[in-house]
Amino acid sequence: MNYKELKDFLELKVEQYHQPEFLMDDPICIPHHFDKKEDIEISGFLTATIAWGNRKSIIKSATRLMELMEWEPYSFIMEYQPDKAETLSGFVHRTFNGEDLSYFIRALKHLYTTYGGLEPIFARYATLNNLQWAITAFKQDFFELDHPPRSTKHISDPEKGSAAKRINMFLRWMIRDNTRGVDFGLWKGVKPSQLSCPLDVHSGRVARKLGLLTRKQNDAKAVAELDMNLRKLDPEDPVKFDFALFGLGVFEKF
Repeated sequence: MNYKELKDFLELKVEQYHQPEFLMDDPICIPHHFDKKEDIEISGFLTATIAWGNRKSIIKSATRLMELMEWEPYSFIMEYQPDKAETLSGFVHRTFNGEDLSYFIRALKHLYTTYGGLEPIFARYATLNNLQWAITAFKQDFFELDHPPRSTKHISDPEKGSAAKRINMFLRWMIRDNTRGVDFGLWKGVKPSQLSCPLDVHSGRVARKLGLLTRKQNDAKAVAELDMNLRKLDPEDPVKFDFALFGLGVFEKF
């Protein structure tokens, strides 16, 4: 395909998959249970944190998380005390366990109390072109309390070469507009043009077949390359093509 054909093809696939009916089988369905900004942010962040493996398993574990927080994540976090850690101790999703969860709850409480939430941190560290350095800086702030060393692996760091798929996905949820009823458009201090594609095995495979990506590894350098090419297609909203790449990979086995 030439450039125009490629753009037209991907725009068509965005229209096909950027639809609310796909929400039920996607982890983004969890934050869609909520209306309050802070509840959406916190449920979305925790869901994205455990978003690896089978999507049904992710949704099941994220639902369990919300049950533990009595479906009031912001209130739960702000009222959290160490003596509640026992109620979280049995939670497990793959390598993320109750010890990790307890720290994540404490860290989120600290961020909302000290910095006013998640959005101000990313807005403060955002660069003109992307949010990859902001993710690195966010991780530093997130782990500034005493923490179990094992928990640091659950937030990726682009500066160490990671594609940071899960947190890029969370940022897409928070920042892209909500005109389709899919993403939320909650954060106004950061622009969709600064987002990076949540690169995974599916979107990476499709991107390579379409000539949008040449690097073989799904890492930070691959994200930068894909960013560059998606921004050529739509500089204002490059990550809308995540719907096309993911849909082609998962549903059409492209």
